[in-house]
Amino acid sequence: MPEVTISIGGRDFAVACQEGEEQYLHAAARMLDTEASALAGQAGRLPESRMLLMAGLMLADKAAGIEEQLKALEARVGAQEAELETLRNTPAPEAPEPMRVEVLPEGLEESLAQMVQRAEYIAATVEEKTAGVEG
Repeated sequence: MPEVTISIGGRDFAVACQEGEEQYLHAAARMLDTEASALAGQAGRLPESRMLLMAGLMLADKAAGIEEQLKALEARVGAQEAELETLRNTPAPEAPEPMRVEVLPEGLEESLAQMVQRAEYIAATVEEKTAGVEG
């Protein structure tokens, strides 16, 4: 079992750990040292046990806040997954029935045909009169 020396609050400690866990121990020690250094800067020289207790409590408070955030995020993800599953299981909407829209109002076609006939009659009349004037 390897023994690792860590420094917390300016004090060195020899700590044993499992093989391969040295990096995790160093990371945890750095976190604890950060909190202990902040305490030392605020309160001056504290007894070792008090410094470690306070630093541990500060880390525990941060961890509790992170756990609350994690639970809230897990709840949001769960709700979104449920909504996604509902959407996946909802059948696709049926294609709408084709709807015929009359472009021309009823009777307009007849009215236009009559107007064309009148226009042709007027054009023919004008041609006859102009032909008589020219000749």
